[in-house]
Amino acid sequence: MFANPTYFLLLLLLVPYILWYVLWRNRGKRKMETSMIFSDTQAHRHSPVSLRVRLIHLPMILRCAAFALIIVALARPQTHNAWDSRSVEGIDIMLAIDISTSMLTQDLHPNRIEAAKSVAASFITDRPNDNIGLTIFAGEAFTQCPMTTDHASLLNLLKGVRTDLAETGLISDGTAIGMGLANAVSRLKDSKAKSKVVILLTDGANNMGDISPMTAAQIAKSLGIRIYTIGVGSKRVSAYELDATTLRNIAATSDGNFYLATNNKELRQIYSDIDKLEKSRIMVKKFSKKYEAYQPFALAALLLLMFEVLLRLTVLRRL
Repeated sequence: MFANPTYFLLLLLLVPYILWYVLWRNRGKRKMETSMIFSDTQAHRHSPVSLRVRLIHLPMILRCAAFALIIVALARPQTHNAWDSRSVEGIDIMLAIDISTSMLTQDLHPNRIEAAKSVAASFITDRPNDNIGLTIFAGEAFTQCPMTTDHASLLNLLKGVRTDLAETGLISDGTAIGMGLANAVSRLKDSKAKSKVVILLTDGANNMGDISPMTAAQIAKSLGIRIYTIGVGSKRVSAYELDATTLRNIAATSDGNFYLATNNKELRQIYSDIDKLEKSRIMVKKFSKKYEAYQPFALAALLLLMFEVLLRLTVLRRL
């Protein structure tokens, strides 16, 4: 593939040059060169042809070849990987993860947020064909990563999720479940996938935000989005913090399920159960990069020109 193929028209200049060389240049040179007249050349008819005579036209050939290679280089040859459009099995998923300061509680190992990130990372890795995105929320919510099949970038962004955003004042602390859910739902509303899912993970009760969790759940229901809610924390601690009733109602409203994870093993099992969700066909396009490939042609042209000059100054030197 060439970026500037019109440059190949310059190759037509070789035609008049070759004609000039054959029809006029050689004839003119013979007239200008010093000559000796013999009455009879019969004695020299069977003389061996020297290497110098055999190579007499080589500089012209090298010059033409170098010119052609320069034109190819100017046309900018490129190598690239074509767009790969293929139909694969998958669903569209938004992960909504609570990053309030209470997620630093160490009843899961090493704490709730790190346990949630670790299990979510394994979940993402095990579903390479899915469009997956990430919403994080505390007293406010925002999209950490829109839905993508570029899971390497998604995992990198997930790894950078921290609970100190509220401590540093970047966002308000608290638990805005409704806002987190609404943010995730907004990312799925235009999805064409047959299965659209939000996996909401929190350790608290809704106490912030302008949108109630049930309002967000009803919007999700109207858009055909299922919500799987996960409450995390040991039973001793969660009994005072977690609003399991609201999480159950969110899941029931959207035809999803509610889960309670009191330890790392249960959390892994929950994601394993969700991993068995129905799959639908989606189109995936892989990114393509183009690489410039003119360098070998330019280098070859330079070498040919150097060789042609070397021949003219040595073997084919004229006095």
